Amino acid sequence: MSAAPAPTPARPLPDAADKPRAVEAMFDRIASRYDLLNRVLTFGLDVSWRRRTVASLGLPTGSRVLDVACGTGDLCRELTRAGLRAAGVDFSAGMLRAARTTAPLVRGDALRMPFPDDAFDGVTCGFALRNFAALEPVLDEMARVVRPGGRLALLDVAEPAGGLALAVHRTWFRRVVPFVGGLVSDRTAYAYLPASTAYLPPPAALVSAVGAHGFEHVAHTTLGLGAAQLVTGTRAP
Repeated sequence: MSAAPAPTPARPLPDAADKPRAVEAMFDRIASRYDLLNRVLTFGLDVSWRRRTVASLGLPTGSRVLDVACGTGDLCRELTRAGLRAAGVDFSAGMLRAARTTAPLVRGDALRMPFPDDAFDGVTCGFALRNFAALEPVLDEMARVVRPGGRLALLDVAEPAGGLALAVHRTWFRRVVPFVGGLVSDRTAYAYLPASTAYLPPPAALVSAVGAHGFEHVAHTTLGLGAAQLVTGTRAP
């Protein structure tokens, strides 16, 4: 059987069966400039969005929080700054090598995380939901590793509802991001990142999925005039 064709700028989304390997290889390639481009391409707003994500947990100082798909440790740094005991897991060795955090990081698969049940008081995930091979098993794993009553906060991209904000967002996200990302880092990766929003469920479906996989009091908030979204919930008893 022949191998699936590799993603290209013209065909940025990998075949479903090849997605884990393709996404891992992509993040390994772009790790060294990933944080820089995040700041440039969001005008630094991603920093405030992460701080909002950490604050939404509402956990006391010293609580243990796992950041899933931690990448270079941006959310881990914010968790630590807030007085929480952060840990991270990611399957990209390149991203982990480029990490800038004092939190302990583990290389692992979000579908089978190497942690015991109820090990954490909270769990976060930033801009990664669309990169998993399947979302529902990841939500199950998050529910497994968070104690009953623990907190969940998921941050990801979104699209404004309409009007001028939507037109500007589409131009920036679908044209400027791939162009700038291609100049500074990797054309295929920065074609994938905007296109990968196709993997995200609509907000109502995402809230429903989180609620169906072990969390209650699930809430959805838009950030940055609709350019990002935050989903929070509490681990059910």
